[in-house]
Amino acid sequence: DCGIHVERMPWVKGKHRLTESYAWFLAGWAKRLSWKEVGEAFHTTWYHVFCSVEMAVSWGREHMDLSGIEAIGVDEIQWQRGHHYLTLVYQIDASCRRLLWIGKNRKVKTLLGFFRWFGKERTEDLQYICSDMWKPYLKVIAKKAGGALHILDRFHIMAH
Repeated sequence: DCGIHVERMPWVKGKHRLTESYAWFLAGWAKRLSWKEVGEAFHTTWYHVFCSVEMAVSWGREHMDLSGIEAIGVDEIQWQRGHHYLTLVYQIDASCRRLLWIGKNRKVKTLLGFFRWFGKERTEDLQYICSDMWKPYLKVIAKKAGGALHILDRFHIMAH
């Protein structure tokens, strides 16, 4: 019979146009170069690089081990022009330094979102939290992680 026959290919997931190994390859280069530069260097589109990075981030989030985190840092970065901020939360343990979470804005609600995602049990295991003196951060950290030693960023203390 001459109908359409679909078979699973072990090197491709779903209906993606890129092989898994090529997507990982592009995502690796996208850590070092802009997505546009990666696309140009490897004769592919910006969109394929974007999809590769998205695949890598999804895999990383699904396989992220959040056990044993004792120290976190909270900071913000400005993006675009004007007062547009992202709140960043990093693991800053001596054995592991990595970005854990990004939230839009730098408000009480933003950091509360991190603690909801992180979970009450893991929050209770925190020993140290480092942040600047931004009032919404101080308020949320005192409320959600009062048992952790709150260390204020020396740079911001010296500025005040």
